[in-house]
Amino acid sequence: MFLNKIKVFLLISISLIFFFLTYNDVKSEEVKIIEGKAIVVDGDTIKIDSLKIRFSGIDAPESYYKGKEQFCFKGEEKISCGKLSKIFLIEKIGNEKVKCEIEAKTDRYKRKLGECFVNDKSLSRILVKNGYAFDYPRYSKKKYSIEQEYAKKNSLGLWSMKFEFPWDFRKNN
Repeated sequence: MFLNKIKVFLLISISLIFFFLTYNDVKSEEVKIIEGKAIVVDGDTIKIDSLKIRFSGIDAPESYYKGKEQFCFKGEEKISCGKLSKIFLIEKIGNEKVKCEIEAKTDRYKRKLGECFVNDKSLSRILVKNGYAFDYPRYSKKKYSIEQEYAKKNSLGLWSMKFEFPWDFRKNN
């Protein structure tokens, strides 16, 4: 009887040790929710309670990158497409509360990454579908490609102008 208790104790102990050694931190995979009044930094970045959140999987034109502004051209007219994208996002948010699903990892600039919503509608999808941001295939796995094709086909937003993709603008500057 005593020997059986020792065997059971050893079996439970070994099982617990194995469990704790192989257990992955489930919390790190959970999505964190942040809600509040947003301040628009640029066409793909907002702040909520001083926390900077970069929309993952999309890329908007640069308002200010290393002292340079990104421009687009509509005929002969030179347009700040970074400001255009930022203004569009400001108008879409309005006075509504923004809810963001924050990913566990940050970007290389230590910004939080996430997808943000107003009234349960994805701001990333709205930006891309209206042509004020682009599906960023390097990070999106083409998550927003349908919205981008729609904007391109209908010459919406920046697709009605001559532009440089933001990732090319940054590489060239």
